[in-house]
Amino acid sequence: LARNPPRARLPYPLPSHHLGRPTYRRFASSAPLRSPLWWPRQAPPLFSARAMSGSAGSPPYAAELAAAKKAVALAARLCQTVQQEILQSDIQSKADKSPVTVADYGSQVLVSLALNMEVTSGSFSMVAEEDSEDLRKDSAEEILEHITDLVNETLAEDGSYNITLSKEGILSAIDTGKSEGGPSGRHWVLDPIDGTKGFLRGGQYAIALALLDEGKVVLGVLGCPNLPLASISNLNGSSSGDQMGALFSATVGCGAEVESLEGSPPQKISVCTIDNPVNASFFESYEGAHTMHDLTGSIAEV
Repeated sequence: LARNPPRARLPYPLPSHHLGRPTYRRFASSAPLRSPLWWPRQAPPLFSARAMSGSAGSPPYAAELAAAKKAVALAARLCQTVQQEILQSDIQSKADKSPVTVADYGSQVLVSLALNMEVTSGSFSMVAEEDSEDLRKDSAEEILEHITDLVNETLAEDGSYNITLSKEGILSAIDTGKSEGGPSGRHWVLDPIDGTKGFLRGGQYAIALALLDEGKVVLGVLGCPNLPLASISNLNGSSSGDQMGALFSATVGCGAEVESLEGSPPQKISVCTIDNPVNASFFESYEGAHTMHDLTGSIAEV
């Protein structure tokens, strides 16, 4: 047996109705296998969905929460890489002219992949921002190649999944986010980069993921790669030093937690109890287009 077997190449997903959720054909050589196989599972280095929701002794949605953490942490790794090397060619324009980056697409691909890998029960439905229409144009060939390279480099560096995605696999993974959702069933909801302007200027942004079950939000995960852990106070008397990157999570009935994007032990967080509003923290949107700074300033002074 080869000591280092070749990475499986995933060219395209089968229709979503096949076995209840997207599957993939796996290539170990130039000749395709005759039947579809699931991706190989390995122990993820950061987060692992080990317990299925509803298992005896485990909190509700334990597997889904672990999968969401894994997905967001993986997407954050790609986003950090892209933000460090932002180029003008990394920017696409949607029909509404709002900027969208290579990291948007790559983030959505990795979240879709990780959720499909880690959550094994039921059909898969994800409502996300991007689709592959613009990337399927001839003029986007270079950008698509860049996204494909970034996704595969991120997967290789992470080491959780011994796979490689083709360009068609990238496009198909993006399109798994085209679900319309609805009040019944389970639906993942993703904003691959919340705060595009902040991302482009090297500032704050987040990868936001939530799960709806029968129309109700049951868990959420927020990855903030550029947020200093020290800015969230010294939790439980511990010191985070200059560590960057926070991962927030919450599950219905279980409260909220924060940990580092590198996978430090989660710590409970809650809203402070303040009797005097003078001592309260006041927040508003950084972007003037998203708020009325004059109005919120007046409220803060009252």
